[in-house]
Amino acid sequence: MMIVNRRNFFQACLAVTAGRAFAQGAPRRIRALSYNIHHGEGMDRRVDLPRIAGVITSVSPDVVMLQEVDRRVRRTGGVDQLAELSRLTSMPAYWGKTIDLQDGEYGNGILTRLPIAEHSNLRLPGAEPRAMVSVRTDDGMWFLATHFDVGRTSEQRVESAARINQWMESRGTAPAILAGDFNDVRGSRAIGKLAGQWAIAGKEIPTIPVVNPKRQIDFILFRPAARWRVVEVKVLDEQAASDHRPIFGEFELL
Repeated sequence: MMIVNRRNFFQACLAVTAGRAFAQGAPRRIRALSYNIHHGEGMDRRVDLPRIAGVITSVSPDVVMLQEVDRRVRRTGGVDQLAELSRLTSMPAYWGKTIDLQDGEYGNGILTRLPIAEHSNLRLPGAEPRAMVSVRTDDGMWFLATHFDVGRTSEQRVESAARINQWMESRGTAPAILAGDFNDVRGSRAIGKLAGQWAIAGKEIPTIPVVNPKRQIDFILFRPAARWRVVEVKVLDEQAASDHRPIFGEFELL
């Protein structure tokens, strides 16, 4: 009787191990959204976080990279916008400050239900200081959200791109997705600097102005290129909630 039980136990263990190996070898889908929310203020000049949350949840993302988020700032009623969006979307939040503003803070944020092992904020240059907030999942994927300087010259955007590249190089070949408002277009020096290490998801898809957009300055990028397959990239048809359209991508991690 004992021999039979041990044999059954051993066979059950083999089945579980094989199932785990199959799951680990299968491509993993990641749904990513990048959105400059303009501190929640829409084209009607109303600050409406439930409206922003509705845009986010409409595509059921696994990870959301947010820019221009207020945290306890007077102009938006002292609300911790990232915490409120976390509550409205039921997604845990990770904050990255760029500047102090009106008794509060202003910066970038990440929302994700994925289990997170590490969270950090990298300072970047700019006439108005900039930053990149990052999270690393338990299984080693990186998600990065940033917002580059808007100055007329590109020097600080190029330097920001170089710093992000250097930062990511120190993480080896870990799979990563970088998204945000880069305040520059394809063919620019800053986007070219990033494209030396990152692949840009999708073809030209304008994100601004929000009504009848003409230029793309919001991007989703990924690396290493061989680890990811782009399933879909699109700009959402949203013209009211912010002054940028959100950009969405679905990826398979191979």
